Amino acid sequence: MSQTVADFVLSRLRAWDVDVVFGYPGDGINGLLAAWGRADNEPRFVQARHEEMAAFQAVGYAKFSGRAGVCTATSGPGAIHLLNGLYDAALDHVPVVAVVGQTSRTAMGGAYQQEVDLHALFKDVAAFLETVNVPEQLPNVLDRAFRTAYGRRAPAVVVLPADVQTLDHHEPEHASLMVPSSRDDSAWTVTPTDDALARAAEVVNAGEKVAVLVGQGAAKARAEIEDLAELLGAGVAKALLGKDVLPDTLPWVTGTIGLLGTRPSYELMRECDTLLTIGSSFPYSQFLPEFGQARGVQIDIDPGLIGMRYPYEVNLVGDATATLRKLLPLLHRKEGAAQRHRELAERAERWHEALARQAELVDADPINPQYVAHALDPLLPDDAILAVDSASVTNWYARHITMRGTMRGSLSGTLASMGCAVPYAIGAKFAHPDRPAVALVGDGAMQMNGMSELITAAKYRHTWENPHLVVGVWNNRDLNQVTWEMRAMSGAPQFLPSQELPDVSAAAFARSLGLTGVRVEKPEDVEAGWREALAAPGPAVVEFLTDPAVPPIPPAATWEQIEATAKALLKGDPDRADVVKKGLKAKLQQYLTGGDQSKD
Repeated sequence: MSQTVADFVLSRLRAWDVDVVFGYPGDGINGLLAAWGRADNEPRFVQARHEEMAAFQAVGYAKFSGRAGVCTATSGPGAIHLLNGLYDAALDHVPVVAVVGQTSRTAMGGAYQQEVDLHALFKDVAAFLETVNVPEQLPNVLDRAFRTAYGRRAPAVVVLPADVQTLDHHEPEHASLMVPSSRDDSAWTVTPTDDALARAAEVVNAGEKVAVLVGQGAAKARAEIEDLAELLGAGVAKALLGKDVLPDTLPWVTGTIGLLGTRPSYELMRECDTLLTIGSSFPYSQFLPEFGQARGVQIDIDPGLIGMRYPYEVNLVGDATATLRKLLPLLHRKEGAAQRHRELAERAERWHEALARQAELVDADPINPQYVAHALDPLLPDDAILAVDSASVTNWYARHITMRGTMRGSLSGTLASMGCAVPYAIGAKFAHPDRPAVALVGDGAMQMNGMSELITAAKYRHTWENPHLVVGVWNNRDLNQVTWEMRAMSGAPQFLPSQELPDVSAAAFARSLGLTGVRVEKPEDVEAGWREALAAPGPAVVEFLTDPAVPPIPPAATWEQIEATAKALLKGDPDRADVVKKGLKAKLQQYLTGGDQSKD
């Protein structure tokens, strides 16, 4: 029996170890869908509720598996809907391959239904983009798409016109204008030159107080970073995308950095004389040491992302693990390393005490949003995978969730797109069907698309070895992160027509799908709500009615932020009295525990 182009595409996906493809059907990929039927659904086609969600699921799968996520969509609107998820992959440097349908070649240029210039559409987001016009272009196009996705850590797009999908497949011949291909993807490693490593060692050895900043690019270098920190007496701060690189239980880990970061990380950067950045392109230089204060070394595998956030003296282009293994023997053990680590541990303990007081003692109506995350933290299994949305909930994840064991966590870090958490969690379940997944979501993102993707979770729950997928929803009837950004950055009061959300019960919707749904309306029921959801026999939604007036106070608020917020409140913000009362009380907890020794 002859093999069609669509048949070959699926066989090549299997050869690349693709076991799942996230997508939504349409006649632009009918040839592929028919091939899936002939292939007994291998790789498995997972039907999302929307193509954007399919792309987000592919990103979540890639982030939590380390393998390329694959998604598919029909021509025209289906292709367009993929864009947001593909941009998420591009900006967070995640390998994703999209296989997209297109109008038949005979109709191209004829203003035909669903005819869209897909090269114009995808040219900004795709590191590799090609249309297959004849069967002989395969397998080269698919192989290059995967190699580029892995090598560039970026999305790649393969466009298949509808009529090409049904053609008989022919291998490229040994002839001019033919491009044969091999699938081998043997491992490769990039390391800096010996001279560059020696110069980096000189900088680090000369310092007395070394601060290390790690990002997601350091994810596989945990053991090497631990050896580095012990050798140098260094403190280690984490960019938000690197929150799961190291456990927060290590005494010298100061937590996340930045506006959503911790006080110990802020202090670590303020007092260091040497900065070593590993696998991070953290963009907010105001949270790094003052220019001229510290000498710097950066390690990153991408030469296009190195040396542009801080005036580093040495830029080491290389894989984090391999580079550190070569750098460590060149470094000298610093005197007083153990004492330095004791000091960092004491600061971290004071900070966690302050967070606990903010969560437990700041009154709220009805529930303090910090307390919801604070109560979840000790209940999380050590192998949990956390997917976090872009919302005020991101603050509480960054500060109150303690990474330990083999826990993983991620979010839409650079694009900061709403609506990613639930599809991320679904992607994580297909990457690790034996592990529990937890999505932390605001009510805005839940109403945007999270509720519809509960249908996907319900559809596939029986295919997961471990059925636990918990969606925690902070229901505050407000697009709260934007509200606070308006106050702190623009000096504008809350604008209710844009910010106020209807009170739609995600828990009730979950119950309508046959899932567990828990609605928590009182502080004393928060822990029990989490326990019920975590123990549910399948996917569960636990929804907390939280107070939108509890402020996400940064580790060191600038005068401009304080002034802007004050102006917003004076202009008649509807929540001004609650904001002032709860903000002052939250800040007070830092002083009561000695967690804030600044004079800001």
